[in-house]
Amino acid sequence: MAGLRILGGAARGRRLQGESVAGIRPTSARVREALFDILGARTSGAAFLDLYAGTGAVGLEALSRGAARVVLIEQKRGAVRAIAANAALLSGLGEAEIIEDDARAALRRLAARGDRFGIVFLDPPWDEPLPGDLLGAAAWLLPPGGVLVLEHRAGRPAPLPDDPDFAAGRSYRHGDASLSLLHRAATGG
Repeated sequence: MAGLRILGGAARGRRLQGESVAGIRPTSARVREALFDILGARTSGAAFLDLYAGTGAVGLEALSRGAARVVLIEQKRGAVRAIAANAALLSGLGEAEIIEDDARAALRRLAARGDRFGIVFLDPPWDEPLPGDLLGAAAWLLPPGGVLVLEHRAGRPAPLPDDPDFAAGRSYRHGDASLSLLHRAATGG
């Protein structure tokens, strides 16, 4: 196995830790590549939120590809240690903040600070239902024109907030994973 690596950008090829952390399912290289193909130039200079960060591979990939700031949220201590080690490999490429907390509490903290993210990426545990209020709280951290990407098990519909400020975008299937997009209206609230 080639191992977990950064796929593109300034840190391309750097090996990441955490592939074997218990309870973590890293986003595959194929899905990460597809994600950044979908996002395209939107990543450059963006504030990027990686919720349920696991190893940090997705958020750190964004940093390598030019994101100005990445916030990685993870509650599993072993995964947080791996994220910290991985972020150290990319020091100098942009700001990486690691928050060790559960998703709901971390989102409340970010909202209270007034943080906004042009891109929000969620990769929750596939076999647990994603509470609609959590998805809505993450979506409200988007500025007008921002995009939320939800990675979920293929064949299962993506939950979407019932809110006129948000519109469902395309879903992209890659093996057993799907990436579903949600956009915040450019003229919305």
